[in-house]
Amino acid sequence: MLSRTADSLYWTGRYIERADFLARILEATLRLAAIPTRGDGDAETVWASALASAGAPKALGRAPTEKSVREYLAFTPDNPSSISACITRARTNARSVRTALTIELWEALNGAWNGLAEQGQPTRRDDFVRFLEWVKTTTLAVEGATSRTMLRNDAYYFLRLGAAIERADNTARLLDVKYHLLLPEGERVGGQLDYFQWTTLLREVSALTAYRWVYRDSVKPWLVADLLVLNRQMPRSLASCQASIVRYLERLANDYGRRGPAQRLAAERMRAFDNSRIESIFQAGLHEYIQEFLAENGQLGMAIHDQYLS
Repeated sequence: MLSRTADSLYWTGRYIERADFLARILEATLRLAAIPTRGDGDAETVWASALASAGAPKALGRAPTEKSVREYLAFTPDNPSSISACITRARTNARSVRTALTIELWEALNGAWNGLAEQGQPTRRDDFVRFLEWVKTTTLAVEGATSRTMLRNDAYYFLRLGAAIERADNTARLLDVKYHLLLPEGERVGGQLDYFQWTTLLREVSALTAYRWVYRDSVKPWLVADLLVLNRQMPRSLASCQASIVRYLERLANDYGRRGPAQRLAAERMRAFDNSRIESIFQAGLHEYIQEFLAENGQLGMAIHDQYLS
């Protein structure tokens, strides 16, 4: 496969995953913002956390508000990673490799792009919530078409590899923001607000029911972290994403008859997960662990780019 074809497939996967994640961030932030607060500073912190989760903590250059953050993360042309931009870029990349996609997957991607014009840029909160639901439904349709209709060949592996790299990055940022930023000063860890925030985080990644099945306990920060970092049964956990990355890279190596730096780096990171325990991670610092993970995920992304996409 030509590197430019692989690059377009890889980034199609990443952009669709990113659009879904941004919709989940905004939906969760709307829930958090609805909690009664002590003042404007608390509401500002909640919307600042949405920007931080999206990897753009200082993007606005001014105090964040609901209106400004909603516009920036969902619609603004100035943000190349807004929901609208992600869907548009995914469709542009997919169009350039149209012959590598099934009819069903192309129609799902093209339909998502056409749907943007139909959805418009809703300003009322109720309409905006419906827009976010549409984004999640649309990205799920793309993922379903990928899983149910694509041959398991290099085109499929590059699509899924991009999605796995993006998902790992997003989960890590989300967990770090909650642990490091959200709880206001003076609020008790384990209190009502803390509980609601962790529950909202689990809802954001569709993991609240999974948490109850696995732990059969009330929501506790270290158990949430265990689910989203080390539990391979949870599709959005860091360990599960890393296992997917290793799997797709190994299948590409088998197809192309050669392993390279990307496979070696991915396997090394997987061994680190095999030897990790959540107690040790908390003892050393969850924030520090996640920052190291994000740096390593970026290095792995560069290794994939150098090996296959350039």
